[in-house]
Amino acid sequence: MTIVTETLPASRPARWTGRILSGLVIVFLMIDGAIKLVPWPIVTETMDRMGYGSSETLARSLGVITIVCTVLYSVPPTSILGAILLTGYLGGAMASHVRIGSPLFTHTLFGLYLGLMVWGGLWLRDRSLQTLIPFRR
Repeated sequence: MTIVTETLPASRPARWTGRILSGLVIVFLMIDGAIKLVPWPIVTETMDRMGYGSSETLARSLGVITIVCTVLYSVPPTSILGAILLTGYLGGAMASHVRIGSPLFTHTLFGLYLGLMVWGGLWLRDRSLQTLIPFRR
């Protein structure tokens, strides 16, 4: 016996709110990845202050990783994989900020804010994810 389930699309306001949230994250992370590809002196100086040295190769590698994960997130068939990878990337950034004692709400938790936007935007625009992670009203 074959069971076929059909998922309904998310409501129009939820879908647009999710697209806007996701779009903001995508734009931010693409810019973040692009400036690491150059890399500008501010990027290598910041990496050095965080304890990773001022390696341009490492900065470029992180830029490529950021852009690849963001592209995966922006394409609907791979958006959940992209969200998972971005969650790991942002978690690593938060751990780095904890390690050097960065300010909590502005630096350390910024990865959490972005992660909430990543998953919130995806949840709002993807009905199957809403079924997988239901919130009770």
